[in-house]
Amino acid sequence: MTDRYAVIGHPIAHSKSPLIHAQFARETAQDLVYDAVDVDPETLPFALRQLHDEGYRGLNVTQPHKTEVAKLCVSVSERAQQAGAVNTLLRVDNGWQGDNSDGDGLMRDLARLGYAIAGQRVLVLGAGGAVRGILGPLLAARPALLVVSNRNPWKPEALAEEFKEYGSVVPRTHLALKGDRYDLILNATSAGLSGTLPRLPGQLLADGGACYDLSYGAAAEPFRRWAETQKAARFADGLGMLVEQAATSFALWRGVRPPTADVLQALRAR
Repeated sequence: MTDRYAVIGHPIAHSKSPLIHAQFARETAQDLVYDAVDVDPETLPFALRQLHDEGYRGLNVTQPHKTEVAKLCVSVSERAQQAGAVNTLLRVDNGWQGDNSDGDGLMRDLARLGYAIAGQRVLVLGAGGAVRGILGPLLAARPALLVVSNRNPWKPEALAEEFKEYGSVVPRTHLALKGDRYDLILNATSAGLSGTLPRLPGQLLADGGACYDLSYGAAAEPFRRWAETQKAARFADGLGMLVEQAATSFALWRGVRPPTADVLQALRAR
């Protein structure tokens, strides 16, 4: 029988995952189908049991379920524990095993773009769930400095304490960034969804520095415009991260990592 996979979220009609995984399947000659399933948060436990009973082999998880799904897994990977969230589910006999491919997706996309981390001064804007998923891989790449900045100090300070066994995270408020210069600035805030950007002081990007937004499409435009004011040598949005984290999920399910260049090109063309 053809193996079944799906992405769950609420809402879900906007998801690009079915397009991405259908192309992955073609490129790797895998026999599978991939659906998009709208799951209301109130019915999440029931939906996970039902999808398991229906024989789904794996699931991707998007908002608003990533944190709650982690609590419903029979086991989770170390990187999912780090992130405090799950975006990939693998079927096991008694339920679902949780993993998180977001950090791996980011690092692969940064490598594709030629954005260096080792020895660089890196600033991460935001301190929410998206940041939790990328801090471990960023620290493992050994930046010279890794700063996490938020409007208030509490969340960055909590993250710095939580991740100290993996490396040094320097917490900052946005205002406290004044006078700093960074080689790479990553925007992991959700402000772009409302067409805005947090208030940031002066020139933060070093000469020749680069900017990267974990969002893509219209949500990345406010940060793109800000990067232009910083005279960024390079800017990229998170569409490549989306494709790379999907490829990591696919590899966990199927044992083969699909090529990503053609999928990313097709999404750009759309």
